[in-house]
Amino acid sequence: MDHRMITLAGSFATALTLLTASVAQAADKEKCYGIALKGQNDCASGAHACAGQSTVDFDKSSFKEVAKGTCTTIKGSLKPHKA
Repeated sequence: MDHRMITLAGSFATALTLLTASVAQAADKEKCYGIALKGQNDCASGAHACAGQSTVDFDKSSFKEVAKGTCTTIKGSLKPHKA
């Protein structure tokens, strides 16, 4: 195996490891709606484009990713608010 193939194989292995880690990390999180402060949301459900764009605190259509199982303990919802 030449040097380029070893480098390519190493890069592929690194990418696969990072992908696996991010999927595992995402499995430990859940989307909690109505808890994010203005500009601190992770994303939304149709209210705006995405992360950091909420214009009000506790926007019920914007979510923050939290550790799985904690959303209901902080009085959030697992579903976006329907206007």
